Amino acid sequence: MTAHQESAPRPPHQVLDGTDIARVITRIAHEIVERAKGAEDVVLLGIHTRGVHLARRLHARLAQITGRDIPLGTLDITMYRDDLRLKPARALEHTEIPPGGIDGRLVVLVDDVLFSGRTIRAALDALNDIGRPRAVQLAVLVDRGHRELPIRADYVGKNLPTSLREAVQVRLADRDGLDAVLVGDRDFAARSSQALAAQSTEPHLPE
Repeated sequence: MTAHQESAPRPPHQVLDGTDIARVITRIAHEIVERAKGAEDVVLLGIHTRGVHLARRLHARLAQITGRDIPLGTLDITMYRDDLRLKPARALEHTEIPPGGIDGRLVVLVDDVLFSGRTIRAALDALNDIGRPRAVQLAVLVDRGHRELPIRADYVGKNLPTSLREAVQVRLADRDGLDAVLVGDRDFAARSSQALAAQSTEPHLPE
């Protein structure tokens, strides 16, 4: 293998498809019902952005399993992020707390990928300004490891060992047109874009 081949970024490959994701959501819904003894005081809060779409799907499955309408809300953590000053300004999303609030309830935060844990830390800070739940749990579609904070998920769709050079991309039909989880080199898209830009500036030779 040449040095060029070793350094070439790997394109994303699919590790979960739509059927896998549906199965994972069903399993997590059953686990929540079992651990929460019927989920009578559960409140689901989806973390923007794809965590919101996953929370809605989980909400629908819980309704089918329990026959009840589990309270569902959304959580914007933008202003609680510890990298807010290091990244370009981003648009604020909408935090929506269901009627009845979260005080004394079991709040299940829902997100797509658990990585460093900093997103969840920000979510916990945001929750602290909203109310006082009796407990907080975390449900994620993918846990890719590399934690920087002592945070773990209570419900995991798939544990996916990755290297730091890899990126995990979650695609959901509600937002992206299809359901899939992809893993590939983090700089693949950037290098591909740079290569296309370089090609577009090369002089065109007559055929």
